[in-house]
Amino acid sequence: MRNKDKLAIGKALIYFSVVSVVLAFIGALGTDLWFASTQWMLVGLIAAIWGVFVLIEAEFRMKK
Repeated sequence: MRNKDKLAIGKALIYFSVVSVVLAFIGALGTDLWFASTQWMLVGLIAAIWGVFVLIEAEFRMKK
């Protein structure tokens, strides 16, 4: 995988984590969509961690 692809994937994971937090908020208001609110928060947390990891790795590789 190229470093430019890793940057795009990392950003997409960060955006997905924001979307999952929004879905968790909607679920907290009373309308669960596919998952419960706590499950959406966990999905968002994992996506954010992986997104940051991929972005850091891509930036590190591009500096070499």
